[in-house]
Amino acid sequence: MRTIHLLSALAFGLAVSACAPTTITSTAPTTRSVAATAQPTQTAQTQQSSVPAGGSADLARTDTQGAVQFKVTPLNLVNPGETLDFEVDMNTHSVDLGMNLADLASLATDNGRKVIAQKWEAPGGGHHVAGKLHFPTTVDGTPLLKGATELTLSLRNIDVPERVFTWELK
Repeated sequence: MRTIHLLSALAFGLAVSACAPTTITSTAPTTRSVAATAQPTQTAQTQQSSVPAGGSADLARTDTQGAVQFKVTPLNLVNPGETLDFEVDMNTHSVDLGMNLADLASLATDNGRKVIAQKWEAPGGGHHVAGKLHFPTTVDGTPLLKGATELTLSLRNIDVPERVFTWELK
């Protein structure tokens, strides 16, 4: 009987520790911007709504493809600073989320500008990860959002080939 209690406690401890995060910060080079050659493909999980010019709206987008659930929220889309920032929440119980999201993310506008993420600030792994994804606000000296009416964030090869999140800009 004592062995059963010990094994149960050990199994519970392993399950809890598997979800415990460790913090790391990953930085990608800031010169990784490229010109867009094609529009990103749309998936059935893509959500789209307008971003008000000065007000606030629910800007969160979700994707539930595969075994990982994503929630992406722009933090400064209306008033970008030196970087355009997104809060990214990932949840799963079957995939290790210890990847550097900056290596897998890009932003594209409907007028042909595209940038690759500069930095991913988040815990180093586990099954429940929340962090910030940072993108440059200029492409070859031109503001990324200048003249754009749509912004698309693409995340590649995280349990599925591509996840696409879109915002209409006003």
